[in-house]
Amino acid sequence: MRVTPTAFLIAALAAAPVPCAAGSAAASFDTAVAQAKQRWRDSPYGPMLERILPPGFAPEMLPEPDSRGAALTVRYCVQCHNLPNPAMHQAAKWPKVVDRMVARMRGRGNMGRLMHEMMAGVKAPSTDEERMLLDYLRRYGQEPLDPGKYPEAFTPRGEPFRLACRQCHALPDPKRHTAKEWRAVVARMERNMEWMNRVVGSQPDPDEPQLRIEDINAFLAKYAKKAP
Repeated sequence: MRVTPTAFLIAALAAAPVPCAAGSAAASFDTAVAQAKQRWRDSPYGPMLERILPPGFAPEMLPEPDSRGAALTVRYCVQCHNLPNPAMHQAAKWPKVVDRMVARMRGRGNMGRLMHEMMAGVKAPSTDEERMLLDYLRRYGQEPLDPGKYPEAFTPRGEPFRLACRQCHALPDPKRHTAKEWRAVVARMERNMEWMNRVVGSQPDPDEPQLRIEDINAFLAKYAKKAP
């Protein structure tokens, strides 16, 4: 179970703007994503762009998909990489991430003149849009686990959950989802980890702890939010 989370947090690069995806127009979201992927196919930087984030999170999976925050997330984020899940980071981390990404969209990233040239066609959010985007991402960011409430997470029984989840983000609060919802989330995370291992080219290490999905689901189910 070798994952290199920094591999999909590299600077994003693109070559053309994406039209705004407005309101609940799922078709507009799909168009924005499709156009971005077409640009990646046409761009010499396409292979790098597709390696930044896993492809499994779709616009309709965003919290409040009809909201302005969701529209801004699709409009600006898919210009440069696959759509991020707001729960990818906890609220406290999103300001630095957004600040870094907006700077790159404005051609002021960490690659000097090359960054400026590569970002020439990318649209950056206005100040108000940046604030709304950040508010949205923070509102639906990862809810970190409180160690005082879940001491079992730091015992051998919680080890599969702890080792798997903390590779890519803060340990999530089990009460964020019901047990049924967690199974779907864990399955998606498993696919993401498989994708990252394939992209990074890691080789299995028999001495590493193995991903024990049923143990992770059992721990989360024990403390999960009760189904309505």
